[in-house]
Amino acid sequence: MTSAIVDTGILYAMADRDDAWHERVEAFLESQTDELIVPVTVLPEVCYLMNTYIGRETERRFVFSLLQGEMRVENLAPDDLKRASRLLERYRDANIGFVDATVVAVAERLRIRRLLTTDRRHFSLIRPRHCPAFHLLP
Repeated sequence: MTSAIVDTGILYAMADRDDAWHERVEAFLESQTDELIVPVTVLPEVCYLMNTYIGRETERRFVFSLLQGEMRVENLAPDDLKRASRLLERYRDANIGFVDATVVAVAERLRIRRLLTTDRRHFSLIRPRHCPAFHLLP
């Protein structure tokens, strides 16, 4: 089984039917069989967005889906924080942000190239250590 890292934008787009990415993300997720891995740092960001813009019931359903094992939550390792710090420094002019940096660090540690994201701008700039570039989906 292949694995894919899931970024904030994908989770939000799946929940918000008015999001420009919603239909694309929904169709993609229905057709794929990858193990979906969500870095723990994505959770507060997506929960905040869901609660603020869609409602607390959406946030609650999302958390319940995690409890049901629909996606695997990946904690940060100490080296992930070190790598994220280096990425923040290296890409400071692009302002990638902490969550994006930890997504990259987790992907590198797990040696995962497939990244589910709506953020083409930041993730297309970053050169991961384990491969020439991320395969950005959908």
